[in-house]
Amino acid sequence: QVRIVESGGGLVQPGGSLRLSCAASGFTFTSYHMSWYRQAPGKERELVASITTTGGNTNYADSVKGRFTISRDNAKNTVYLQMNSLKPEDTAVYYCKATRATASGVYYWGQGTQVTLGT
Repeated sequence: QVRIVESGGGLVQPGGSLRLSCAASGFTFTSYHMSWYRQAPGKERELVASITTTGGNTNYADSVKGRFTISRDNAKNTVYLQMNSLKPEDTAVYYCKATRATASGVYYWGQGTQVTLGT
């Protein structure tokens, strides 16, 4: 059974940091590129960051470059998103997505974790 479980969200002050985790099971983790998306109220879901199967390549949305870092630990079947210098506009539900590297159209989503900027 495929499971993707995000954790680490919460309420944080502007300028603060959070580290999100995404634990995967039920599929061959090393065969999947991993991504973080986010969806703010009233907005479409957008790609935040992605990382290839081995972690050799990463990609970021312009809005988070220099502030967020995606990484993965293939031994733990986990992908992380380190978020620094958080801004109010980073408030969103953050979702983890696994995309099969060698087969188009095969992907899995997690259920999301809420990140809220405020005092």
